Amino acid sequence: MAAKEPQSQSKTKTSAQESRPSRPRLRGKVALVTGGSRGIGFAIARTLAAEGCSVVITGRDGATLAKSAAELRRLLPRRPNAHHDNGAKIVAEVCDVRDPNSVASLFAMVKQRFGRLDVLVNNAGIAQPAVAIEQTSLDIWRDAIDTNLTGLFLCTRAALPLMQAGATIINNLSVAARAVFPNFAAYNASKHGALGFTLSLRDELIPRGIRVVALMPGATATDLWQQFWPDAPRERMVDVESVAQAVLYAVLLPPNANLSEVVLTPTGGAL
Repeated sequence: MAAKEPQSQSKTKTSAQESRPSRPRLRGKVALVTGGSRGIGFAIARTLAAEGCSVVITGRDGATLAKSAAELRRLLPRRPNAHHDNGAKIVAEVCDVRDPNSVASLFAMVKQRFGRLDVLVNNAGIAQPAVAIEQTSLDIWRDAIDTNLTGLFLCTRAALPLMQAGATIINNLSVAARAVFPNFAAYNASKHGALGFTLSLRDELIPRGIRVVALMPGATATDLWQQFWPDAPRERMVDVESVAQAVLYAVLLPPNANLSEVVLTPTGGAL
């Protein structure tokens, strides 16, 4: 019996070592995720924060944003035998990406609090009702273009002065950036335009060493489907964690490596 005791202690020690988290790979970095209070944006924010990255999340609904930030803080990994988190700070800031003044205030806060930005995830976006072009109102058109395209431009323009070589910009475009879906003309136009902007941005920033990635997930299991297909088969869609892991992969690439596009498609069959 006595001979078994050291073996048991050894197993306990090994188990503790294996469960000990490795050093966060993004410790000291700062990211901003627009539309970060739910869905893909929340999953990306959670994944980056788990790696020690301080994350600013934005959204238009202050109450939802505050709850999401609290949940992100709760999920932060803890150091062994300590009450401190992994170094990540979670900041929630209400922002309407369509509004130049709101965007300017957001990035002024980032500059004052952190003085830099290493990762920008332009994730804020909206869908539209499924209507033919002749039934597409000017409000539907403007809402899609202002949010999905102009918002992308405003946030990127404001972020660039805070970014240095080695930084990453990820634009969440969806597969609609290359495909065409009937009865979604405003959405299609906004996403195609966003791809054109992303390609221009990539060429401009290559000399500065800032990576620009077009993220194009296929049908992803989020609450967005409630707007136009409540019974959509979400179990056959891309899950938000897969999208978040793709973003993490892009961010962790060596500074001298580039990744132009990340396309994720469902494996559960055609939708």
